[in-house]
Amino acid sequence: MIHYTVLPMEVVMEGIEEMEVTSVEIVMNGIMMQVQPLNSTQATIVRITSCNPQDYLNPQYSPGRIIEFQPVS
Repeated sequence: MIHYTVLPMEVVMEGIEEMEVTSVEIVMNGIMMQVQPLNSTQATIVRITSCNPQDYLNPQYSPGRIIEFQPVS
């Protein structure tokens, strides 16, 4: 992402160190993805980190979709 602004970089990036990232990586149906948990069995897909280009074309795993999974203990 490119961000054009007249503001100094220190002002634009202020507070970014304090941002809490709550995403985790999971493998679902052989596809590695980064998700943001909603509760113990649901998560929102943030991005796919698979090496297979066909995985990115599957609308079932598009970013923003809510998926259900079973946590492994």
